[in-house]
Amino acid sequence: MSLYEKYFLPKLLDFCCGMEGFQNKRSQIVPLAHGRILEIGIGSGLNFDHYNFDRVEEIIGVDPAVSSVAMARSRSSQYNSKISFIESSAESIDLPSSTFDCVVIGYSLCTIPDPLKALAEARRLMKPEGSLFFMEHGLAPEQNIQKWQHRLTPSWKKIGGGCNLNRDIEDLISTSGFQFKSLKKKYIKGPKIAAFQYYGEAIKS
Repeated sequence: MSLYEKYFLPKLLDFCCGMEGFQNKRSQIVPLAHGRILEIGIGSGLNFDHYNFDRVEEIIGVDPAVSSVAMARSRSSQYNSKISFIESSAESIDLPSSTFDCVVIGYSLCTIPDPLKALAEARRLMKPEGSLFFMEHGLAPEQNIQKWQHRLTPSWKKIGGGCNLNRDIEDLISTSGFQFKSLKKKYIKGPKIAAFQYYGEAIKS
């Protein structure tokens, strides 16, 4: 791990993903999660302020980035013992199947090396009646924006911790054994290459 990845990148991601447009989407989706919750790609813990802890039994956060998890641990201290952490990749999580009422994924499918494997793990770990709540940025609808997303992604990944600008979030989720209960797609303020949002709820199909 480079010094950039260890010290600078976690703070950069915390700042960028904590901007108003992203936080607005978190505020719409995260409070819907309840019961036993698995948060995949917990990062620095930016979702914590948006959970309705009266409805939360437990949150287990999964992330391979040690520096970001350290920030999340610090941020979680005000929420007593309801939050715990596993430093692990999203593609292979050492937990029993059908454990969680809800899985939350927020601005992580862009970065996970194999998002289909991560979504398969989410599906495995959800109870049969469980819900997947998601907030992601990804492939824009306009071809001229897509062109730039495809062109810039290789360079963007190098400075953004592996972030892909051009992933089709709707397709990833729908081809991973989920059906949408709700799906909204819109731009937030910011450069269009990184501002097209997908957010909503999905259940097992």
